[in-house]
Amino acid sequence: MSIVRRAALSLALLLTVPTLVLGESGKDFKPVNEFIPENWVSIKLGPVDMGISKAVAYLWIAAALSIGVAFWIRGGLKTHPGRFQAFVETFYGFSETNIGRATLPTASYTRWFPYVASLFVFIWTMNMVSFLPLPFDTEHMWHGIPGLTIYAATSNLGVTLALTLITITISHVEGVRANGVRKYLGSWVPDTGMSGIGGALLKGFLIPLEVLSQLLRVISLSVRLFANMLAGHLLIIMCLAFCVLLGNVFIAAVGVPVAVAFYLFEWGLVASLQAYIFAMLSGIYIGGAIEPHH
Repeated sequence: MSIVRRAALSLALLLTVPTLVLGESGKDFKPVNEFIPENWVSIKLGPVDMGISKAVAYLWIAAALSIGVAFWIRGGLKTHPGRFQAFVETFYGFSETNIGRATLPTASYTRWFPYVASLFVFIWTMNMVSFLPLPFDTEHMWHGIPGLTIYAATSNLGVTLALTLITITISHVEGVRANGVRKYLGSWVPDTGMSGIGGALLKGFLIPLEVLSQLLRVISLSVRLFANMLAGHLLIIMCLAFCVLLGNVFIAAVGVPVAVAFYLFEWGLVASLQAYIFAMLSGIYIGGAIEPHH
């Protein structure tokens, strides 16, 4: 059995056994509750609650890892890189070639590549951390010690929506800065190749669709990441929950291996793919706003 499979199986056991012990015959275990973070500390600023929850804790962990590793690597670069530095350089090269150069105009590459690369690293780190069993399950306590759980900050729509609004705001601001208000908004008017009343009517029909497509970018960019990470983690926990809810060892013999398979698929492919798609689309939206006719 490979190291990865052993780690995944250990994760399944770590998440399943405490729940079996803590729950009343496992009947009080509700997997969906794992993705409804409640504030541990309430910090109200008028009508807005800026409290600290499980999602905020995972955001802090991902931010600390992203920034800390970056400074650590920067201070210890070697002419002959080791395995870790080689991995980081490959990661950087992938970001530069497949995200930055592929989506951003040459003139604005220097300005906005750091943003899309940081976005890729931050989301990728959040997704990777989400598969580590951490003691943040405050619903199931053992002598005051929180249980282990897996949770993705990106499975919180508020997190993905905030990242999306930053990208969309940047794209419109840069579009106006590079082209001016009139020319930028004029790029939203499709060229139908028709003149006269027919062309005017067609434009009158297409312009609202173009405006709607701009609004739908917010939904598609935020919901895609949110839905994929939420669904993946729910599948893993639901497979483990079968043996808890049904209390049957034969169900556990099926549920745990299936959970391990989902875990490996989500960790090995989906987490990285979703980070890449989000960063790439962000680059496309920013680049498309700066040079709308290219």
